[in-house]
Amino acid sequence: MKKNWFEDKVKKFSSIGGYQKPELIQDAVKLDSNENYVISKQFQNDILSSAKKNSDIREYPLGGVERLIATISEFVKMPSSMIGVGNGSDQILDLILSNFASSQTKVLTSNPTFGFFEERCKLYDVPLIAIPFLDNMKLDIKDFLKQSEKADILYLDSPNNPTGFQFTKNDLQKLVKSFDGLIIIDEAYGEFGEYSLANMVKTQENLIVVQTVSKSFGMAGLRLGYFIASKKFTTAFMNVLQYPYPLSTLSIESGIEALQKPTIMRNAVDEIKTERKRIIETLKNYDSFKVFDSKANFVLFDAHGSYKRVYSALTEQGISIRKLGKIGDHDGCLRVTIGTKEMNSKFLLAIRDLLG
Repeated sequence: MKKNWFEDKVKKFSSIGGYQKPELIQDAVKLDSNENYVISKQFQNDILSSAKKNSDIREYPLGGVERLIATISEFVKMPSSMIGVGNGSDQILDLILSNFASSQTKVLTSNPTFGFFEERCKLYDVPLIAIPFLDNMKLDIKDFLKQSEKADILYLDSPNNPTGFQFTKNDLQKLVKSFDGLIIIDEAYGEFGEYSLANMVKTQENLIVVQTVSKSFGMAGLRLGYFIASKKFTTAFMNVLQYPYPLSTLSIESGIEALQKPTIMRNAVDEIKTERKRIIETLKNYDSFKVFDSKANFVLFDAHGSYKRVYSALTEQGISIRKLGKIGDHDGCLRVTIGTKEMNSKFLLAIRDLLG
């Protein structure tokens, strides 16, 4: 028995499957991973060039995290003592789950929710209470308030991935104030939404708001996330739970450079919101689709029984979107990222040619 424990663990992990990344399609118009291509490649090159000048990768980044946190503090207008960082927001969520959740704690969330978080709950045997979306891909706040009494942890991605739904600010504030367990609000797509709950951290000791530069600043490849929480939690997380050097020197310096140029990010976000509206309105013109409102940098739509054909036809034309299939009562869901105006036009033209 003792001898086989390792094999049993491997077998268990293999059966979970893990987070499913999108299929890699060479030279495709990439609209499958909610990346931000509106931020120019030149902007990224300038940031990396400057970061290289400020880096000596022979050394550990002593003091680097502290300088980055000071820059984030200025960006989010919150005290440095309430900010922590991670190797992407994924790592932050993973460390919270692995240290604060267990088979004895129940997580209240939506169905669907961020796939990585859901898979991590399976990995750590954390039971989920998952509230399904309604037919219009919206959530009922009353369901969450009712079920919250049975849960120890509340996790909501706001806006939600993959639906793009975001509660009204009043509804979410009401839920947060009524919940006495651990609250994690994942604002990975927050800049594209209507609001942030970051300021509530000042009065809610049990609230952690997780954010990232992956989407808003177009820096997904750098794996740089951060959170805003109480001073007590932040100190414990950064001093005990987090790795000694969670971020590379280049990620730290690049993050500092980018965060000091928020106007570029905000202009890109405005453009994405404009393009999001164009895509939603255009797709709604086709009877073949049911299109859902979005507060993120992507749009979810149901192509019903023809979703596989639509996905394959787009792939053949070199356009990659995300094939999701069944979500709630909708069997043919597809998700398209809002790209540059040119990328979006190629997608819409391909849809027009396909549906004629």
